[in-house]
Amino acid sequence: QVQLVESGGGLVQAGGSLRLSCAASGSTSSINSIGWHRQAPGKERELVALVTRMGSTGSTHYADSVKGRFIVSRDNAKNTVDLQMNSLMPEDTAVYYCYAQILTPPYTSWGQGTQVTVSS
Repeated sequence: QVQLVESGGGLVQAGGSLRLSCAASGSTSSINSIGWHRQAPGKERELVALVTRMGSTGSTHYADSVKGRFIVSRDNAKNTVDLQMNSLMPEDTAVYYCYAQILTPPYTSWGQGTQVTVSS
């Protein structure tokens, strides 16, 4: 099993920056991809950014809405994945969830979520 614990988040004004961090523990060698989703009030959970293949050179993917503003990065030694969020906008307000996709056996592990609120 893989456990995920997020930190960071909070309240920031539009145009500001925040950094989220997610620490993975357990069977981290089984992680195929790791990243972040978010869920705004009244909306479905959506993918924000991910890094493929935790334990080797991977590639990053971003939602169109955050490209050029958010940067996802991982530290293999610490088993962490961070999300640097710049030029934040009120529409970025949501609960942000760290997630890890495991292939064998196939399942998705989720963190508990952290609130990000961007004021206008």
